[in-house]
Amino acid sequence: MIGFLALAFVQAPAASVEVPSQPALSQIIAARDAEFFALFFEGCDPVRLRKMIADDVEFYHDKGGLLFTNAESMVADYAKNCAARQQPDAWRSRRELVRSSLHVDPVPRHGAFEVGEHVFHERKGSGPEKLVGRGRFAIIWKLDGGTWKLSRALSFAHGSATP
Repeated sequence: MIGFLALAFVQAPAASVEVPSQPALSQIIAARDAEFFALFFEGCDPVRLRKMIADDVEFYHDKGGLLFTNAESMVADYAKNCAARQQPDAWRSRRELVRSSLHVDPVPRHGAFEVGEHVFHERKGSGPEKLVGRGRFAIIWKLDGGTWKLSRALSFAHGSATP
């Protein structure tokens, strides 16, 4: 019995994750970034979003605080916002990466660290789109079973659209 309990406390070594080298890593993360944020701001597919985030996702925002600490709460909030965006006069947002600001570094045996700047556009209903804000971000991407998942996100230094 004691031997069994001792084995219960021994953790198996983490699975080896092979993180691609540069420049492939930056290309992969830039594509995943574009896919994630297009879905998050412009799409409406909670099932697809769930597959793109880690179970223990954390999202920190300099205006809203700690917004999410798990996938279920993030997907539920996203689904609620999706429904609201379907109204004809709803506000719609779009996030755009400032491509020249993108910097990606590997996180050995885990994934990648992405930092950069982004700008935000809004429109009411089908009205004209307007540039409304700018901010910085840092994301940790986890390579999980061959799929890149957003694990940790920090969105900060939000301000006016002009640099």
